[in-house]
Amino acid sequence: MNRLPADTVRLLSSCQVINSVVNVVKELLENSLDAGALSIDIKLENYGFDRIEIRDNGSGIKAADTAVMAVQHYTSKICSHDDLEHLATYGFRGEALGSICAVAEVAVTTKTSEDDVGTKYTLDLTGSVVSQKPSHLGQGTTVCALKLFKNLPVRRQYYANTKKCKEELKKVQDVLMAYAIIKPELRLTLTHNKVVLWQKAKVSDHRMALMATLGPNAVAHLLPVHHQQPEIVIDGFFPRPGMDCSLASSSNPDKTFIFVNDRPVHQKDILKVVRQHFLAQYPADSALNRYPTVMLNITVPSSTVDVNLTPDKTQILLQNKVPFSIILSISLQTDFDSQVAVLAAVETLLVSFYGPGLGSATEATPVTTEYDGGSGLHAGPSLGDCLERLDNHDQGHDKGKDVEQLSAVSWSRGTALTDPSTGEPLQPVKIHLATGWSSDLGQVKAKGQSSPGKKVSNAITEKRAALTAYDLINNRAMRTPLSPATLFERETRASVLQEKPTASLQDITTAVQERWKNLGEEDRKKYEDKAKKHLERYDLQTKLPQGQKRKVLPSNQPVLDQLFFSQPQKKRGPGPKPSQPLPFSVVTLRQRLHRLSFQSNPRPQGLRLVNRLASQSAWVVLCGRKLMLLNPFRVEEALLFKRLLENNILPAASLQNPIQLTDSILGGAEYTQSLCTMEKGSPELRGMAIFSDPRLVANGFQITLTPGSSSTERHLEVTAMADCVPFLGMEDLREILTAVLHRNAKTVKECRPLKVTNYLQGEAVRLARQLPVTLAKEDVEDILLRMQQQLEETSQACIHGQAFFHHLSDIPDTEQEAPCL
Repeated sequence: MNRLPADTVRLLSSCQVINSVVNVVKELLENSLDAGALSIDIKLENYGFDRIEIRDNGSGIKAADTAVMAVQHYTSKICSHDDLEHLATYGFRGEALGSICAVAEVAVTTKTSEDDVGTKYTLDLTGSVVSQKPSHLGQGTTVCALKLFKNLPVRRQYYANTKKCKEELKKVQDVLMAYAIIKPELRLTLTHNKVVLWQKAKVSDHRMALMATLGPNAVAHLLPVHHQQPEIVIDGFFPRPGMDCSLASSSNPDKTFIFVNDRPVHQKDILKVVRQHFLAQYPADSALNRYPTVMLNITVPSSTVDVNLTPDKTQILLQNKVPFSIILSISLQTDFDSQVAVLAAVETLLVSFYGPGLGSATEATPVTTEYDGGSGLHAGPSLGDCLERLDNHDQGHDKGKDVEQLSAVSWSRGTALTDPSTGEPLQPVKIHLATGWSSDLGQVKAKGQSSPGKKVSNAITEKRAALTAYDLINNRAMRTPLSPATLFERETRASVLQEKPTASLQDITTAVQERWKNLGEEDRKKYEDKAKKHLERYDLQTKLPQGQKRKVLPSNQPVLDQLFFSQPQKKRGPGPKPSQPLPFSVVTLRQRLHRLSFQSNPRPQGLRLVNRLASQSAWVVLCGRKLMLLNPFRVEEALLFKRLLENNILPAASLQNPIQLTDSILGGAEYTQSLCTMEKGSPELRGMAIFSDPRLVANGFQITLTPGSSSTERHLEVTAMADCVPFLGMEDLREILTAVLHRNAKTVKECRPLKVTNYLQGEAVRLARQLPVTLAKEDVEDILLRMQQQLEETSQACIHGQAFFHHLSDIPDTEQEAPCL
């Protein structure tokens, strides 16, 4: 890592401030993605204010960089401000981790592929490393932030309201959903208080990512879209035109995802255009305040995007922004400024998909485009010509020339601007079917007038790459085969940009065309072979396999005939049970059992282990003359539950607002008197005493008593209570006092409330499941010994009521009794 120069720091300075949990999660998540992580786990406690942990499987942090990994303005992603023009990462300032250290206790555990063992680093408020120790974690980085806003009580108090905390948790989930959609290969998990709230597995493409994030019902009505022109590529999914508005939209924009260069952004101008075209097809009343379910990813050169606009990098600025209203009425050209070109491309895509339905101005002069072989948009007079005419008009008006004013009526009718060459009003450009490039890259075949009976194809919605029903059924997205010139352009355009960074789009296109013309025969042959392979693969994917037919749902008629008209068939008797002969001798078995019964050992004489079954989870036990089948895991489960009931102490967490105990809360004066007679610790200087009775402490209650001159002046408060048992409250304290008062309960086991008992049952089951699958004979003998010592004879079943033993057979005494086996 290197420290950024001072001039670069001044340019990047954004006063990065961590003001919420979602800021912390977003910054750390982007760091994980920049490290190449494919699996990220986010764990929160108390809505993230007590603990935020983000663990990834990325490349990790090198040992040489750990000393400055959280120091302000140290980063490995850029070296100077000029690198922003080729930015390929989400982060670049080197401020996020240092800002988090200023408001929380941060520890970073990291391991690279070259390290033998991971290392955990503890950071101070300035981001400097204060201690380090080895860690068992694997490759990747784990960042843990504790006690967020511990030194900012006002900001922490702002989130004291539970409603605000839940809103913050919803914002965290919305951020994760956005990255889960744009990164299909990413696995994400969100856990809050050890409960998994949301997760998304690795999927193959963006459609599957949308389905995993929003659900199949929300994605079923979305259609894929694609639009490409020089330096601008738009991909996404839009609701099918004409479908029910309630199914394709929501009342808030949390299902409208807009990305620029794979970065989630909040672009109000793009969102406004998308909403206008989507809602134009519905009545105003039904479409009021609705936001469509949309995924829109816009790819533009990094040099035309300024992401250093806000601290959270959710708002961007495209170069040379001009009023968008000009685009709605003037034909398009490929050499637009960045913001104009992006908005125009989005407008073109929406008009082609939903139709021109934005009012008279848009219907009179819709924004339409003509494709010339994928090289971009093509129209008549350029926007520069129109702007020049408007400028000349203003200059002429200033000079006092007699120039006709542009009226609103003529503008909406499309007659305000005229073609300088013909003098006729500018007409909307028609959409034609896209044609392939010729061998000279850019020469388009002559287009003639279409015949009256021939339907004009739509170049956007009916192109070859559009998904068919067969593609949707099989969930396979296919791209259109590329021409040799297009393949050459993809490989050459990047090198031209590197050689001429300041060249315009037209200069770049001209340079690519010249290189294609001067390309040798051997190199041209190579691209033609590639294009041929693309076409063969596309034909193979779109062709139905020979003999394959679409599945037809079976009719219900055969089932109805079978139910109402067929004769009832006689039930066949059970067939012979499968059996296998085994060598067996009653005499030998009796001799071995006789020797086993006379063995001298300290264990009880009632039960003897014979052997383990092949399944390795049950044992054959001899009990007198009976052969029994033992499940040791059920016995261990019951023993664990008994031990937890008697000895487990639930940890009590301090209450922010103590609960005052009165006679009405406890159920009467006799309950209060019974509580006051329980064992208490030594009183403090102020006379306050804390109850130390194990019947209260073991059940997670910490109660203090402040004595007074009379019984009415004493003060009882619950200052701490166990938070591991859900919904533990005053009813459970009343249940403990009832057991003490009416059943004379003396032990902790007798005073366990029902909620605590159910919680301990779950803990016993969890601990029993951690036992190894295969138990040694000594372990099973120890389990039997503890069962006879600790469990009563009447308690011979596990927590779920399943018996420990299952009777197999009795041992015969004579040969005549042997067949009964």
